[in-house]
Amino acid sequence: MSHVFNRLGLAAPIFQAPMAGAQNHRLALAVCQAGGLGALPAAMLSPDALLAELHALTAATGAPYNVNFFCHTPPTPSPEGQMRWQQALAPYYREFGLDPAQMPIGPGRVPFAHDSADVLETFRPAVVSFHFGLPAPDLLARVKSWGSLVASSATTVDEARWLQAHGADIVIAQGLEAGGHRGMFLTDDLSTQMGTMALLPQIVHAVDVPVIAAGGVGSDQSVAAAKLLGAAGVQIGTAYLCSHEASTSDLHRAALQSSAAQHTALTTLFSGRPARGIVNRLMRELGPLNAAAPAFPLATAAIAPLRAAAEAQGLTDFTPLWSGQNASNARSLSATEITRGFVQAWRTTSMHPEG
Repeated sequence: MSHVFNRLGLAAPIFQAPMAGAQNHRLALAVCQAGGLGALPAAMLSPDALLAELHALTAATGAPYNVNFFCHTPPTPSPEGQMRWQQALAPYYREFGLDPAQMPIGPGRVPFAHDSADVLETFRPAVVSFHFGLPAPDLLARVKSWGSLVASSATTVDEARWLQAHGADIVIAQGLEAGGHRGMFLTDDLSTQMGTMALLPQIVHAVDVPVIAAGGVGSDQSVAAAKLLGAAGVQIGTAYLCSHEASTSDLHRAALQSSAAQHTALTTLFSGRPARGIVNRLMRELGPLNAAAPAFPLATAAIAPLRAAAEAQGLTDFTPLWSGQNASNARSLSATEITRGFVQAWRTTSMHPEG
């Protein structure tokens, strides 16, 4: 194991993927208690909410944990773009008895900023991770001054090299199979994206920092495969979505444990950035990558009333059902038990002589 992970003192380098909207500190705590690295997603938390979650987590464990943020550049809203989005969604609004003229426009997720860093500084997490690149140099320097390790997602070899050059201590190789948002930040070209087992060894050979494999890792065999391909650890998300400690809704859990989970796609409809989820009515009817969806994260607000109205009828037609390509291991177990299985799988895998 890398000296980086020796610093963390984990039973094995099993990283729980931060999953905004599907978890709080309870899932992170359960993973920490099993010797993995629990993660707290903060991209949708206000500073006050972040403070409350950090207090709850650290009151229950002294184990290392990860806090995750987005670091996108907020777009300038376009009246023309918003009009296209309203026109695309208006028929659905009318179907559910909603007024298209009252369609909300909101900023959605906000990037990492000094107000969140002010909260974080007191806690000095062992790991602070980012999606969509890295924050501004002054913010990054502030995080590193606490002694926190910095991790970020790379979806291409070029992104991995960029992250290392700009100060990342850990690179998360996010394969195309991964659920939720693509971490891509140097390009918008989806044709550059590749599967985990193709991406991982290329990134391992391209950078000198530890590389964590993410995407399609949800079984003992896939954990072993990632290790054999040179991963210093694995990051696992979908396998935790049906755990007892996740806050995944009943409708989302049912979808994950149904045959529908066998069909996922990348879609921009729910946020404006490509993210992988189970295909539902909105994705089928508008097309998952419809150009009418405004830039991230401006697409989110207008979906919310439709989602609420449909879910009240037991429908997931407008719900982002985030999932990786392999949901077969999303089981109704304690996250502690799930993590212990992955820890055992990692520790019993012998490295290939050329690994």
